[in-house]
Amino acid sequence: MRKAERDAAFSEYVAARQGYLRRFAYTLTSDWGRAEDLLQTALTKMYVAWPRLRDDRAHDAYARRVILNAHIDDHRRPARQRESPGLDGLDAPAPPGSDPDDRSSLLAALDTLPPMQRKVVVLRHWLDFSVEQTAHELSIAPGTVKAHTHHALNSLRAALGEELPEMTRN
Repeated sequence: MRKAERDAAFSEYVAARQGYLRRFAYTLTSDWGRAEDLLQTALTKMYVAWPRLRDDRAHDAYARRVILNAHIDDHRRPARQRESPGLDGLDAPAPPGSDPDDRSSLLAALDTLPPMQRKVVVLRHWLDFSVEQTAHELSIAPGTVKAHTHHALNSLRAALGEELPEMTRN
């Protein structure tokens, strides 16, 4: 594939899937700024790997994997090495409900979950992955996915006052 064709194909993919990938990153982070950073990391790595990604169905999977790995790497990095805007306390958060994409109570409850439980819930119930697909994406055992799902859903039900519908799939 020539560079011009590769660039055109990549640009077309980004135009079509950028919103989906950004929302996916946001569900992991609860921070639009961090979601943008994860998306840019994923798109940069994806551009480099684009010639090797022959199957069109692999594009989203590759991008999700890069976003997940970048998110995991960020949590492993000590806080003093993380990027920060240097304006702590000067930029007040938006009032609840002001963001049209915000699903306020559910996202607030998701934000209280430990990182791995949050990732499992997002993959299983937001993206509708099976237990096996979730285990593969996160490189953990299917039983661990089930345990994280169980604990996370119980926490979400408690946080939302039992408003969460029963979602136990195996």
